[in-house]
Amino acid sequence: MSRIPSAFIDELLSRTDIVDVVNTRVQLKKKGSEYAACCPFHSEKTPSFYVSPRKQFYHCFGCGAHGTAIGFLMNHDNMGFVEAVEELARQAGMEVPRESGQREDNDRFTRLIEAQEAAAEHFVENLRRHPQAVDYLKQRGLTGAIARDYRLGFALEAWDDLSQVLSGRFNEEELQTAGLTSRKEGGRPFDRFRGRIMFPIRDPRGRTVGFGGRLLGPGEPKYLNTPETPVFHKGQQLYGLYEARKAAPRLEELLVVEGYMDVIALAQFGLRNAVATLGTATTRDHLERLFRVVSRVVFCFDGDAAGGKAAWRALEQALPTLRDGREVRFLFLPEGEDPDTLIRQEGPEGVQARIQAAQPLSDALLEGLRRRHDMASREGRAALGTEAAKLLSTMPEGLLRSQIIGDIARLSGVSTEQFERRMGAPGSTATAVPTEPVRRPAQRQALGRKLAVTPVRLALSLLLERPSLAARAENSAWLKSMEVPGVKLLAEVLETLHAHPHLTTAALLERWRDSAAWPHLLKLAQWQPPPSEEAHLERMIDDALDRLYRQYEHQRADALLARAAQQPLTEAEKAELKAALKPRKGKFGMQDPT
Repeated sequence: MSRIPSAFIDELLSRTDIVDVVNTRVQLKKKGSEYAACCPFHSEKTPSFYVSPRKQFYHCFGCGAHGTAIGFLMNHDNMGFVEAVEELARQAGMEVPRESGQREDNDRFTRLIEAQEAAAEHFVENLRRHPQAVDYLKQRGLTGAIARDYRLGFALEAWDDLSQVLSGRFNEEELQTAGLTSRKEGGRPFDRFRGRIMFPIRDPRGRTVGFGGRLLGPGEPKYLNTPETPVFHKGQQLYGLYEARKAAPRLEELLVVEGYMDVIALAQFGLRNAVATLGTATTRDHLERLFRVVSRVVFCFDGDAAGGKAAWRALEQALPTLRDGREVRFLFLPEGEDPDTLIRQEGPEGVQARIQAAQPLSDALLEGLRRRHDMASREGRAALGTEAAKLLSTMPEGLLRSQIIGDIARLSGVSTEQFERRMGAPGSTATAVPTEPVRRPAQRQALGRKLAVTPVRLALSLLLERPSLAARAENSAWLKSMEVPGVKLLAEVLETLHAHPHLTTAALLERWRDSAAWPHLLKLAQWQPPPSEEAHLERMIDDALDRLYRQYEHQRADALLARAAQQPLTEAEKAELKAALKPRKGKFGMQDPT
């Protein structure tokens, strides 16, 4: 996570009210003991985004976004962890303690962003001063307004134009690290982008983090991107996403196209909800980023064989992200057309009609499987089922997944039950904690409707609901010797709360941000028990821990009986075995049996 001390994070969150943090960005309304709003991470008309002032935690029952005040700034403002901590500390009047190495990393990140911004300004100025670049854009049918909105620029056909301009502000190492210059072994540094129309790639905060450049004349490569840098990652960035959100903060869908010019041409005709990957195949990171903004994504591909392959790759990446409420569709264009040419022929109404008629992912999956296998033979149908089982094992549980399973089972010539046994459990539920929260505050009553409420899950959820309940388990060392999924995490949470009894839910969660348990604890924190008195919650955690202690005694008794079959037990072991086998009514080992 960082080298910021946990104690500082604890104190920071104790001084931070998540309601104030969220309310400056999203208009919240009081609803019972919580606050509600339309979710800022996806388009919706009915509020499903809730903020709990007691837990200092937010959760959207529509798209599943959730976290602490730190997490909200990271997701909403696209901040890094340290940036979010610094922003909250600034608001709280606190100074973040940092080691020198971390301070240097932050300063370096800031310098790289500043270099990209300076380059973008220079490229824009170049475009104003060079008629041949302006003429090229006019020939492509672009207006000055759209060039301004997308901050288009021009890199001169010169080896060191940008280097000369920026050399007074940035050193050679900074410009190379930013991907703005290169150097051949033994040679002088030179500009990476030359003779190109420049498309700045902006992060969700509007900061330029990289560029795509298109050659003005003939040559290769026609398009050139910024290489991987500390601030630019092609597998995560999407061109045009910032501009799309700026044009319509409440987007309902996003259209994923192949190129920069496709995005801009569509925007010029009023369709400002298009984005493009940066010359790479769609990744899961791309999809998660898109689904944080909208609930429906439409991929646009050429109608040829290459487009079909690209669509199948996108489908494979999309399946693990498809929770209920999310939708993916595929739009295949006529042979030889792209969005740029098509919108000029058919107009925005024609393209919009094609988007509305785009093929749902479920249909694309079934058609693709049919094409890839011989449906006339048993072997072909079996192979179809095998491939489908592998694909669907990555898809979260939900109604869509169940419907697709039924259709594929019929195609494979087996029952739904047989196909599900062949497929195994979905990857999204292979954890020791619940993965499906209940939906609305009035309906919150269990940890999940599909997963069993185990003692470990219940105890962890109660501790996240009321950290003070940890005082009910003064003796919890026995948990560490148990062989039960999730019990080691429960022991660690109890130890942490015993050592720091004043931790809030948010501060407790932040202790695990860098661990594998982090997403599981976040999911558990979404749960809220039915309204009840504190005494009822105490009885619930007592019961959960008591059931675990009985499991502990049974496991210990089994171990002692196995040892007795091999060698005589000591007197102490005999006494322990007798106690373990004796029925007890005490509170999970806190009292001696009577």
